[in-house]
Amino acid sequence: MPIARINDHNMYYEVHGTTGEPVLLMGGWGTFCHGGEKHLPWGLTDNHRVVIIDYRGIGESDDDLSKPSSIDMYAEDGIQLLEHLGFSKNVHLIGLVGMGACVSQLMAVKRPDMVKSMMNMGAWCDATDPFFKEQIEVFRTVHRDAGWATFQRLVCVMSFRPDFYNENYGRLLGPDGPWRELNGRFAAHNRFIDACLAHNVTARLKAVKAKTLIVHSHLDIVTGPRMTKPIEHAIPGAKGVDLHDFAHVVAGKEQKIQFAKLVNDWMASVA
Repeated sequence: MPIARINDHNMYYEVHGTTGEPVLLMGGWGTFCHGGEKHLPWGLTDNHRVVIIDYRGIGESDDDLSKPSSIDMYAEDGIQLLEHLGFSKNVHLIGLVGMGACVSQLMAVKRPDMVKSMMNMGAWCDATDPFFKEQIEVFRTVHRDAGWATFQRLVCVMSFRPDFYNENYGRLLGPDGPWRELNGRFAAHNRFIDACLAHNVTARLKAVKAKTLIVHSHLDIVTGPRMTKPIEHAIPGAKGVDLHDFAHVVAGKEQKIQFAKLVNDWMASVA
């Protein structure tokens, strides 16, 4: 079982693919490990060694609850893991649907010598926005007061396109559905939210040297262009791409094909 002692905690990780420059791919309040690698953008592991992780407190990673949580802490976890694996340069960061993109931002700020490129989707650089802050706080309140199953219902109806949800809600909802990693793990979720709501780094993003692509998903009602455009504007030389028919989560065969092409074309351009 691939567990390493990283930044004062035991961190579970997996590496998929055997050739090419390394990619650290992180999602939101969950993990791509333990079989979730099937949700990675198709074709990515053909040309890259893709590192995926369990954040502190979920999956097989433990946590030190006495240590205040912050995006900076999760970024340091990622940096130290990459160093542990011998990936100290030419690393590509892909942050999808939430916290992972924010973690990528600070990794790129802290280690320009390590990070060659960065892709952000479904993210933010300033959580002081009152509407966004209230949405995230509602997620916390519902999970704490109404339980994980009700939280899952809420986050699913806010994260998927209505047509996809209507066709698939039977398999989305339940203990095997999205955000299952948080079931019984409110303490970890609570720490994720604390970190997310303190992520206000617009001024620091001018230090990013990595080639950067920011994805703007226009049907995302939580982290849509209102939240992602400021990231693009804050990072020198960053490029943006508008996906007008995408919500917070990439879902459905057609969108997965389209998104995989976007990711692989971007990776080819920064190789």
